[in-house]
Amino acid sequence: MSPETTAPRSLAEALRARDDASLSALLRSRPDLITPVPTDLTQLATRAGTRASVVRALERLDRFALQTAEALAVAPEPATYDELLGLLAGDDGDPTVTAAYPHALGTLREQALVWGGDDRLRLVRTARELLAPSPQHPSPTGLGPTVGESTAGMSPGRIQEIVAAAGLPSTHDSVSAVASLSALFSDRARMSALLDEAPAEAVEVLSRLVWGPPYGQVTAEPAAHLRWLIGRGLLLPTGPGTVVLPREVALHLRAGRAHRVTEPVAPAVEAATTHRPQVVDAAAAGQAYTTLATVEELLKDWHEGGPAVLRAGGLSVRDLKRTAVALDVSEPVAAFWVELAHAAGLVASDGEAEERYAATPAYDEWLELPAAERWTRLASAWLAATRTAGLVGGRDTKDRTLSALGPGLDRSAAPEVRHRVLTLLAALPEGATPAADSVLARLYWERPQRGARPSPEDLRARLARWTLSEAELLGVTGRGALSAQGRALLGLPEAAGAKGAEPSGPGDKLPAHKRHHPATAPAPHSPAERAAAAARAARLLAPLLPEPLDHVLLQADLTAVAPGPLERPLADTLGVLADIESKGGATVYRFTPGSVRRALDAGRSASDLHAFLTAHSRTPIPQPLTYLIDDVARRHGHLRIGAASAYVRCDDDAVLSEILADKRSQGLGLRRLAPTVLAAQADPAALLAGLRSMGFAPAAESAEGDVLITRAHAHRTPPRTAPEPVPEGPPVPDATLLGAAIRAIRAGDLASTTPRKADAAGHRPGDGELPRTSSAETLATMQAAVMTGEAVWIGYVNAEGAASQRVIAPIRVEGGFVTAYDHTADEVRTYPLHRVTGVAELADDQP
Repeated sequence: MSPETTAPRSLAEALRARDDASLSALLRSRPDLITPVPTDLTQLATRAGTRASVVRALERLDRFALQTAEALAVAPEPATYDELLGLLAGDDGDPTVTAAYPHALGTLREQALVWGGDDRLRLVRTARELLAPSPQHPSPTGLGPTVGESTAGMSPGRIQEIVAAAGLPSTHDSVSAVASLSALFSDRARMSALLDEAPAEAVEVLSRLVWGPPYGQVTAEPAAHLRWLIGRGLLLPTGPGTVVLPREVALHLRAGRAHRVTEPVAPAVEAATTHRPQVVDAAAAGQAYTTLATVEELLKDWHEGGPAVLRAGGLSVRDLKRTAVALDVSEPVAAFWVELAHAAGLVASDGEAEERYAATPAYDEWLELPAAERWTRLASAWLAATRTAGLVGGRDTKDRTLSALGPGLDRSAAPEVRHRVLTLLAALPEGATPAADSVLARLYWERPQRGARPSPEDLRARLARWTLSEAELLGVTGRGALSAQGRALLGLPEAAGAKGAEPSGPGDKLPAHKRHHPATAPAPHSPAERAAAAARAARLLAPLLPEPLDHVLLQADLTAVAPGPLERPLADTLGVLADIESKGGATVYRFTPGSVRRALDAGRSASDLHAFLTAHSRTPIPQPLTYLIDDVARRHGHLRIGAASAYVRCDDDAVLSEILADKRSQGLGLRRLAPTVLAAQADPAALLAGLRSMGFAPAAESAEGDVLITRAHAHRTPPRTAPEPVPEGPPVPDATLLGAAIRAIRAGDLASTTPRKADAAGHRPGDGELPRTSSAETLATMQAAVMTGEAVWIGYVNAEGAASQRVIAPIRVEGGFVTAYDHTADEVRTYPLHRVTGVAELADDQP
């Protein structure tokens, strides 16, 4: 700040001196200030000082910027630039801290947490209240109150005794005595001389209190070394049996440092291992293919209607276990796949009376996409989702179990943490797998908790660990390193060393003020940018995915081997004709009498099955498989079951006699109605299952006697949209909104600060005060302004009851309305006169 510039007396004045670019930076870093748009800069400053807004801003500071704010909270108010630097760099002037300090202070200024010139730095009042030390809320620095604060309420005589014991001349009043004592404790040379006289036990006591907490307990009769400290004010009483180490004494013992460890430079993300980029991409592509196969298997399992929805919402523990068994994964992993399908809009509840989960119509559309595009759809949904599968199985604030697809799983920080973790991986050399602890340390530096140290239970730490494991499951990473398609999905350059990549790892030695901090930088993030990033990722992934095959290899042991992914029609038909026995690089299918009967029930004939296998097998059809198909087909439909309650009919009465003689048929309640017909008490479905368990191959028939073809009936929900992410506060405003907001704030500020003429009584309205005039005076002033063409200042209350000040140039007054050019809104508007609280003329010396 130049000497000619008048020092601001308030945060509002400091904001008023900013240019539009600086105001844009403030509103972009603290978007809650623009919701709704403030009427003027005074209201903007007031909102920037509210507790909720300040807490949000402090929580988004990096470690060193927060340490700078904490140091300013314990500095004299106002502090100078050098005083604050001394608290951070110490008496020895740490060069790394000195280099990073301007950037940290600039960040605090930009976010309106600090205002004033370099000779009068002030922390906004709310931030000082949050960060300054008090007995109830110790400072993160570990410092206690100043000598002046500690001696408040102490008798003047006792203060003079302390001054005399410290070797200082007596004074006529307590204020000067306290100032003299503070000056002694702040003088390095004199303080060192005083401590040279201290008993060794007294120095030990001070060393235990120096880094905090600064409070200690003493008995009614303290030891000699404690009396020495208390007598000279090096420990001051705060209550019966309690003493405190004054801030000035602690700073001397700390060599001027406010923090035990100052962290000006972000910790580097270290590489644990390194793989060839081609290996990483291939491993990630293989896992991407597994992702598609797993989601398809999940939805196929729920094809005819999935598990029931709990009354409170979500999957039951039993259904999650069953799904995990069906997918052959652990329950936490099953919860991840279920949540992923839900986030992508492929699964939802059907909304029926007996509500169940089922695939959505979007699932059928998703199946028709190329494999790479299907993957990017899933990966993009995961990146943006606030629902967090890692929480499944935990407890909410009411000690209720959190269930998959249930409420309570949204964590608004999840998308930002995912993006940041992957960005840190992208900053490593290609193919490098990060050390997880170094990633967590970096994230904590970028978003530390006030007054806390890193904890495994910290939400951001858990989100980061889940991100690393989920990215590997999805195929965004391969062998722990970010893949090329994962990098493209983030909208990053193809090479880690490309221009714009953040330095990290062993070469990450730049001080914080010279390094780009993308912790608050959003990922690509208009819809067009996201679509372009997804399309580029799909292009990179497509060549790495295996091509679908149109053939299998039939073997003599009644199995078929698919050496890779199969084309969808082939896979669907083979899935009906055979059971999947094992998965992996090659899928093994086994033919059984039950699986062949399933294909016959679906309307296939034996000749159809032989033709299908001949067309799609690279090996001859083994004789055992031919015999199996023909044998099951020969017996299939020999018995017919229909609805009587149910009946069995067969042209061979000997077969019916065999059934009646079998003891296993007693539970079906069979009796002969005719030589070729049996009646049953069981329903047709139970009768079919019972006879099949006895080794027969019955077929169901309709009322007309035709064989019923049984196919799986797909159950779909009505059209559903994917769950919307829960945002972490207001979204970052775009350039258009910022420009309009700043114009409105500037105009409103002009209206509120423009000088007004005094009224007849000599009263000149002050800033923020609405003018008050009668209806007649308002009308007369408006009409006069129309004739003279001058602008006037009005108070206006809108239909919602919100009051504002405006500078307008009246153009026409008629019918109870005034039409005027509104300088505040920068447009022509019409106002009802009954909503105008008053009008005043502008002063002749207005700017």
